[in-house]
Amino acid sequence: MRDIPVSQKAVVFNEEGKLLAIRRSGTAPVGPHTWDLPGGDLEYGEDPTEGMNREIKEETGLEVVGLTPFDVEGHVNKDGSAYWVTIAYKATARGEVKLSYEHDSYQWVTKKEFLALSSRAKLRRFVENVRIR
Repeated sequence: MRDIPVSQKAVVFNEEGKLLAIRRSGTAPVGPHTWDLPGGDLEYGEDPTEGMNREIKEETGLEVVGLTPFDVEGHVNKDGSAYWVTIAYKATARGEVKLSYEHDSYQWVTKKEFLALSSRAKLRRFVENVRIR
């Protein structure tokens, strides 16, 4: 039996109801200079909520409240070697954004504005499906 890798992404809102878009740096192994949501791979044995909070903090410096899962997506990667599952969460930001080396820019945007940015299809799906608050 094969392992099924799990990744997680968060649609993080500010108090004005805008969501955090973060741009992947030029050295990103996948999708350099495309717009992203905070998140990453769940570590083996890690609690999903703790893992999502860890990734948000590592990538953006933010603490969040109200972290709630709202969607899940699965797909076979391009070379057929793995079936990836991604869990999507929503949350409200607390604090100031301090990006890690993985991202080089950020914006607080509306859902419509995010959907106009260059990003991966699953991220657009998550933004389309999330309900603000």
